[in-house]
Amino acid sequence: MHHCLWRYIIVAVSLIFLNFFLQKNNEEHLTYNLSLQEEKKKTLWQLSEKQISSEQNHLATFKDMQKPSPLLQRASYKFLAGSPPQEKKLLTVGISSEQHLHGSYLLDTLQSLFQASSEPELNCIVVLVHLSDPDPEWLSQTVANISSLFKPHIEAQKLLVIHGGLSDSPLPGDLNNVSHASPCEAHYSRQKVNYVLLMNFALNLSEYFLMIEDYVHCTPKFISTIYWVLSAWKELPWVILEFSSLSLSGKVFHNSDLSRLTSFFLLFHENIPIHLFLSEFRLLLAQNVPIRFSPSVFYHMGNYSVFEDTCFPVEKEEVFDEPDNPVADVLTDMMAELNIIPQYAYILNKECYSVLDPIEGNYLTVILEKPQKVIRIEVLTGSDKQGLYWLQQGQVELGYDPLEDSRGCARYTLLGPLVEGHLDQRVFYEEDSVEELSCIRLIVLASQKSWLLIRQIRVWTQNEEEES
Repeated sequence: MHHCLWRYIIVAVSLIFLNFFLQKNNEEHLTYNLSLQEEKKKTLWQLSEKQISSEQNHLATFKDMQKPSPLLQRASYKFLAGSPPQEKKLLTVGISSEQHLHGSYLLDTLQSLFQASSEPELNCIVVLVHLSDPDPEWLSQTVANISSLFKPHIEAQKLLVIHGGLSDSPLPGDLNNVSHASPCEAHYSRQKVNYVLLMNFALNLSEYFLMIEDYVHCTPKFISTIYWVLSAWKELPWVILEFSSLSLSGKVFHNSDLSRLTSFFLLFHENIPIHLFLSEFRLLLAQNVPIRFSPSVFYHMGNYSVFEDTCFPVEKEEVFDEPDNPVADVLTDMMAELNIIPQYAYILNKECYSVLDPIEGNYLTVILEKPQKVIRIEVLTGSDKQGLYWLQQGQVELGYDPLEDSRGCARYTLLGPLVEGHLDQRVFYEEDSVEELSCIRLIVLASQKSWLLIRQIRVWTQNEEEES
């Protein structure tokens, strides 16, 4: 039964991948006379109408993706400001920037980034800016502004500005010639090549790569937030970690995956938004749902132009009300003080559940009275003010198929590890899934000789209006 289920999963992922890429030849390009709104509808229609071919095509694509794209062997770069750091960093913050119809926020983005970061945090990163617009006047002025405002960071090799090109390379789908494409298609084409050049340059700069756009506000200590999450997830499988609800900004990749990702971009000539390619890349590498942390650490600044609002989905920052913990029982095998019940960990008040010397394998399970469409979970351990007695190594699992004896669920999947005793993540479901959550289980991964305070488990569910 398990083998059969796994085969269905593989086939499902394959079909999703094929459905994304195999288009009819006569849909290759949109005509110029389409209005932007008509084009938007046409793009959505194309994405939903692509037909499935064969699993052999999927396997061939996966194989091709493992090889570095020969197109990038002729990529050329020019250093506009700064030089690469001498040692490999933990994180490259990659920004691709071009002229915008509504004005530039690149300098504001860089200002926000550096102001939000301490000196020890900046020592872990390099900021890589790819100025992709070929306009020499714009390039010269932008480089002059960056060099004037951020000279100390450039001299410290914490900021590097480059310009790259693929002008001598024949790109798939004739991406160098977008004169026959619609406005949005032309923009998608440039965007794809710009990010390919950015990621290709960043391959050996660091262990991880963070993508942000050139009109983003960074929250204070965002580097530390990402650092501790990466530490907690280091031994776990993942493809993309998301630190924002924005379609591009806040996504973190392994640098070891960047070569495959750039090859993946260049294998296909479809001119569609980058975030759709990223979703398919994640699925292809077996991360079936997004891994997104709350709250967001990146936000858009400024306003979209009409053009960008049409070519890209409108991005609204997720706003959550107070948690609405649905009715549930709470079970645990941990020993607590007299009169301390495990329900204290789930009730939305100041009570908490305290245990002494938890051991590896201990659990606390929230069993929902009825299955729910849970969209966010937060687990708080340790004292609120002193920061003591938090769970040093633990993880949260999502349970499905409740057992008849109300002792838990038959099947669990990992939501994520606790980061410094805390977890706050969005919950996603596979596309077209009708499954709902029945259990939330906190697992102790390593014994600790101390008190453990499980301060609160907070749950947000999807209301009926959101579902419809």
